[in-house]
Amino acid sequence: MALLCRASAPSTLLLPPPPTPITGFSNLTCLEKCSSVVMIGAIGRRRNKLIQTRRFALVDEQDQVSFTQEENSLIEALVGTQGRGRSASPQQLTDVERAVKVLEDLKGVPDPTSSDLIEGRWQLMFTTRPGTASPIQRTFVGVDFFSVIQEVYLRSNDPRVSNIVKFSDFIGELKVEAIASIKDGKRILFQFDRAAFSFKFLPFKFPYPVPFRLLGDEAKGWLDTTYLSPSGNLRISRGNKGTTFVLQKKTEIRQKLLSAISTDKGVLEAIDELISTYKEKGIGEIELQEGEWQMLWSSQVETDSWLENAANGLMGKQIVKKNNGQIKYLVDILLGLKFSMVGTFVKSDTNTYDVTMDDAAIVAGGFGYPLELGSKFVLELLYSDDKIRITRGYNKIVFVHLRTDGTNQK
Repeated sequence: MALLCRASAPSTLLLPPPPTPITGFSNLTCLEKCSSVVMIGAIGRRRNKLIQTRRFALVDEQDQVSFTQEENSLIEALVGTQGRGRSASPQQLTDVERAVKVLEDLKGVPDPTSSDLIEGRWQLMFTTRPGTASPIQRTFVGVDFFSVIQEVYLRSNDPRVSNIVKFSDFIGELKVEAIASIKDGKRILFQFDRAAFSFKFLPFKFPYPVPFRLLGDEAKGWLDTTYLSPSGNLRISRGNKGTTFVLQKKTEIRQKLLSAISTDKGVLEAIDELISTYKEKGIGEIELQEGEWQMLWSSQVETDSWLENAANGLMGKQIVKKNNGQIKYLVDILLGLKFSMVGTFVKSDTNTYDVTMDDAAIVAGGFGYPLELGSKFVLELLYSDDKIRITRGYNKIVFVHLRTDGTNQK
């Protein structure tokens, strides 16, 4: 759901194009200045955390929901994709596109624009062709810390489709609205007509500086709904520029956890919910799966010592090899330098492993400078599947890792 239209035909679910620079503003548009304020405010409060931790976000909904087998295949493909598709790997893109095609062939609810299920507030989960927008627009869509929402209300005296970028509960949002009409069973026609920034620190709305009336046909577009789930919680749409959008109303429990991590809000509660749900299903023993696992979140705040953080697994990747019982911490430093710490693990009890980390070095190419670092601890698996792993490890720290080496490796 790229945000803003180019000067050519508008991209569906996009906000209109930014104006030309205003004289005396150092070649920055009003939109760019407002965007800078938003980005600085959002990033400033999280700077220290973001420097050392990659974030992956999806959505934040409160109710758990079930999906069909085919829908679950799409949900699985979406878990862990960054920037709503902008930074997805080729394998992730292939998995999403395959799952989308399966659902579109199933067709879902007939004539979705005539169904009440299409009404409501939808969260953008994934979009193709995000690069068709301007740099500022790509920034909005690609920042997982921001929520990108679409509201669809067709059964009212003033039918509308609105696109919202929610910067945070503390900063505010940008809302762009369009007059909407139903063309047929799957197509919605729209024309942008008003927009404004709503900042929490201002008692008034700041107008979005676009002359809608002067844009003519450039402010118009259409949106086809190619799949609407019978539950009304999952939607696939395609726009007039060929962009595909995946949107959800409610999300499954792992997505809630990833959303909490991206906003640093309610993480422990989301972890407890996931673990409790897992235990209620009566799933048996968990195995430590091999693969590459990116550290997303830990209950331990990073210290001022970068080396200590790396040695304690508070940043970077964890690589597990089951065939030889090896575990490795790997952290990219800069200019080809990496921190590496290798150890071994041995299963000691149900869901627990004894871990010894004793081979640390700063590595550059085929050369390494050894470091006198080491630790021994019990690693307890609290939850694990092919995508997400929650553990309690060194010094009783709780970790959340996301698998990054593909979806099919076991």
